Amino acid sequence: MNSKKYNNIKLAISISETVLLFILTFLFLSFGYSKALSDWLYTFTQSDYIVLVLFTIIIGVAVSIIFFPLNFYSSFILEHKYNLSNQTLLKYFTEGIKSTVVSGVIGIPILLLFYFILKNFGDNWWLVFAVAMFFISVILSQLFPIVIFPIFYKVKPIEDEELKERIKSLAIQAGLKVQDVYSFDMSKNTKKANAAFTGLGKTKRIILGDTLLSSYTKDEIETVIAHELGHYKKKHILKNIIYGTMNSFLVFYVISILYKSTLNWFGFSSITEIAALPLLTLWAMLIGLMQTPLGNMLSRKFEYEADQYAIETTKKPLSFIQTLNKLTDQNLGDKEPHPFVEWFFYSHPSIKKRVFAIEKFAAQKNIIELTGLKEQLN
Repeated sequence: MNSKKYNNIKLAISISETVLLFILTFLFLSFGYSKALSDWLYTFTQSDYIVLVLFTIIIGVAVSIIFFPLNFYSSFILEHKYNLSNQTLLKYFTEGIKSTVVSGVIGIPILLLFYFILKNFGDNWWLVFAVAMFFISVILSQLFPIVIFPIFYKVKPIEDEELKERIKSLAIQAGLKVQDVYSFDMSKNTKKANAAFTGLGKTKRIILGDTLLSSYTKDEIETVIAHELGHYKKKHILKNIIYGTMNSFLVFYVISILYKSTLNWFGFSSITEIAALPLLTLWAMLIGLMQTPLGNMLSRKFEYEADQYAIETTKKPLSFIQTLNKLTDQNLGDKEPHPFVEWFFYSHPSIKKRVFAIEKFAAQKNIIELTGLKEQLN
């Protein structure tokens, strides 16, 4: 089956990249290459901050070159092979350059802030940096839909007034005031379809991919938007902020302890040594790996709750089921992944489990959709 083969290949590449990155980082530290690079950079300048930026850029370029074949195959060749991509080769590289520039503009100041905190707060760096990252993440969430996202996509209000009013009505039911509903040119890169609720405060936006608008009925789009609004109504955004904040404090604390206690394994003596900083990456990868199932379990729980909200508000469980099936087919999702793969890697329940849960919930609530769609599905 194409979908299963496609997803297995993507998963295998992702795991391979993670394992390879961990091994290369470990060897980079173990064989003294990190210290050698740092010492070499200090021959040009004595500024720790300039050395840190150059150190990071050189490593980033090296990693990009090493992983380019896997990344190119996964994100370009494989997508075209399974007829999911609309990108030309030129567009692929253009988008990659834009992504790199944006990441640099955001990432380098955060990197410099981190090192400043590390140098000035010593063993308490984890606490100060966790607080700083909380505020930075809030600011970025507010800026994303109005500054960052438009760099990559053309965003404009949708033209279908009837659909717009339906969506605004759903938003009012969810307790959300929206000025407008937006579409973006998702089709310039992919044949996949999606919609999202993004932003915080005054920058909250409902955005729909043009691939969704062109291929789905108003009823189907309505159920998708109701699901997204369910995340807002059920306070999943707030809960994720709370969970993410508590988690970041815990993770930074654990990393700080492990980082300091293992410095001597690689011949380092100070937490502020630039050559030692890749060790943070090793511990972050290991802790992230252990946390992945927990985060995905919480995410899947929220998805089920948002599905229920969509059914309760639209009263269209069959339309919702048809939409989910169409989206899964269009995005080449694996309808029934291996149980362990779903438990460990999937942030959303499999379509088979979601459909079963929707049918069960609709029956419990006696929600019946009188559209003749049931006969079509059967």
